[in-house]
Amino acid sequence: MKILFIGGTGTISMAITKLLAERGDELWLLNRGNRNGALPPNVKTMTVDIGDEQAAAAALGDMTFDCVGEFIGFVPSQLERDYRLFKGRTKQFIYISSASAYQKPPKSYIITEETPLENPYWEYSRNKKACEDYLMKLYREEGFPVTIVRPSHTYDERSVPLGVHGNGGSWQVVKRIMEGKRVIIHGDGSSLWTVTHNSDFAKGYAGLIGRPEAIGQAFHITSDESVSWNCIYQAIADALGVELKPVYVSSKMLADMSDYDLTGSLIGDKANSVVFDNSKLKAIVPDFKAEISAAEGIKMTVRHILEHPELQKDDPEFDLWCDRVIDAMERATEDV
Repeated sequence: MKILFIGGTGTISMAITKLLAERGDELWLLNRGNRNGALPPNVKTMTVDIGDEQAAAAALGDMTFDCVGEFIGFVPSQLERDYRLFKGRTKQFIYISSASAYQKPPKSYIITEETPLENPYWEYSRNKKACEDYLMKLYREEGFPVTIVRPSHTYDERSVPLGVHGNGGSWQVVKRIMEGKRVIIHGDGSSLWTVTHNSDFAKGYAGLIGRPEAIGQAFHITSDESVSWNCIYQAIADALGVELKPVYVSSKMLADMSDYDLTGSLIGDKANSVVFDNSKLKAIVPDFKAEISAAEGIKMTVRHILEHPELQKDDPEFDLWCDRVIDAMERATEDV
């Protein structure tokens, strides 16, 4: 098939790009070229900022596609632009939304595609819902061939999944664990979470491409495994071969602190126990199976990070913040 990705080199999309290149599709990426050096040789590129709609239209010319995948659309105005660019140009338009848009707190811990999209805590999630609403209106009223895909916590070889981290990503937490420092875990670490390796996500996404029955539908793509945050952090420590030294801080307390905006990512997402039901996806992509467990995937990622110094970017500001939070917790405990 002839496929175009808007983006195509991020945490979620790079694995799909590699999978489609391996299976022999004619794949084009429209992006700014920041990570194109790592692409398979048979992937074709258009180096243009899609925010420059006129330049993007010129680059596209009169090309048409079997599928267009949008990975970097976050607000409805960006999807309005995409509609202008791709109306009549593609047989399928797959939009990456977010499972964080599901109801928070959830009335049921089992999440299906019928779970309402109601997240009052995170503007990012509400914007994703607004994008979905816009696209589905186009489908209903004009037949625009949209498919919605909702990833949950998807990670790759460059960053381990975490509940709390700084602006520099996951490395500083990995480093703290490796150095025997205490590490913040939100809540008591017992809530259930689902992490999905991007190579597993790619199989589900690729299976939806070219499926007429996927048009006008929404699907989440996640692992079937749910693990506690304690297990996730313990897997990091095990991969490093060191002892985990957790300090538990309530999600509300962390969200109330002004240093980092954790309200959306914790109260509106990671502090809630969720178990995803992938039955809808499997009905259309019956051979989909997430094969990489959380423990295995985290071990692979830790090994990759340790082997690549360029991924080890220190975040001293976050490190000091962790120490301050932990010291405050200890003083509060002593006072009690």
